[in-house]
Amino acid sequence: MKTSTESKIFLKKAEKVAFDLEHRAKIKYNIGKYDIAVKKGKTIFENLDLARNRAGYIKYKVVNDLEKYLIQFENNFLKNGGKIIWAQTEAEAIKEIYKILKDRNVKSIVKSKSMITEEIELNRALEKKKIDVVETDLGEFIVQQAGQKPYHIVTPAMHLSKEDIASLYHEKFNTPEKLNPTELTNYTRGILREKFVKADAGITGANFLIADMGAIALTENEGNGLMSISFPKLHIAIAGIEKIIPRLEDLDLYWPLLSTHGTGQLLTAYNSIISGPQKPGEKDGPEEMFLILLDNGRTNLLSKERQRQALSCIKCGACLNVCPVYKNIGGHTYNTTYSGPIGAVITPHLKDFTKYSHLSFASSLCGKCTTV
Repeated sequence: MKTSTESKIFLKKAEKVAFDLEHRAKIKYNIGKYDIAVKKGKTIFENLDLARNRAGYIKYKVVNDLEKYLIQFENNFLKNGGKIIWAQTEAEAIKEIYKILKDRNVKSIVKSKSMITEEIELNRALEKKKIDVVETDLGEFIVQQAGQKPYHIVTPAMHLSKEDIASLYHEKFNTPEKLNPTELTNYTRGILREKFVKADAGITGANFLIADMGAIALTENEGNGLMSISFPKLHIAIAGIEKIIPRLEDLDLYWPLLSTHGTGQLLTAYNSIISGPQKPGEKDGPEEMFLILLDNGRTNLLSKERQRQALSCIKCGACLNVCPVYKNIGGHTYNTTYSGPIGAVITPHLKDFTKYSHLSFASSLCGKCTTV
């Protein structure tokens, strides 16, 4: 069997990173803090296994009857004043987004954390069109300044120490060489405040799409997502078709599960439900709201009865943090948007199986990812 270029790159990077002791020390430190927080966070559940099983069953029902829930969501979202564009591929999504921006003469965009925009490489596409795109999540802002892709689904700058970030800011912004984390955060806040106020459009992802309400659910810790949809007149959200949950009440289950497994918190700091653009009588919110519903290989995965369960993933990142392979070779080694165990499962189906089949072997078969 012919070895793909992607496989060769993976093996070369894996060998290099696995023996980088400094890198491994940073990851061990950051994941160690995560482990402590998650262990404490899980105590809020009287029966965690029951909660996970309930969440899995709800998503199982949705995935196996996805068309029904998507139609319900679309009808309700349109009633709320939003506009939906269905995109089959990343090229279609980028084309439609750029058309919206061009028609409204958008020159500057603030963007909240979104893995699906990384999946379609939206930033690079818009920057080629001379549109200023700024990541507003602190971790995403840091890796954007470093010219890197997110290292982790939830914590994009996990691989960087505070000294690395201070050095990066000194190089990029001529700040003092040894700023502490608080000073770095405050400096970033100053930059982003100005960007929020002047932005022509805000772009977000969606943690969940609520079918019975026709609304988007966003969960975050910094308030940047809320700011990204509050100041600009135009809001564009992008979501995979698998993000559907049936009812508003289901957030009572999914939000705590996502925050606990993602960061060890009982609940993230900012949780927003966006049901459309600004309505008559309202004083804030965008004047226009578009939702790009993206397939990009998801129906290919959906067509496989056993593998489609992977579409139930809520992107908490917990499987990455327990995976011995991920902890040794790091997120960038995968050279894909979604790394770790979940990335190894879904990437070959979303992309090209002949190019990414090697990810199936990026496993120790320890089964830890099945226990989180």
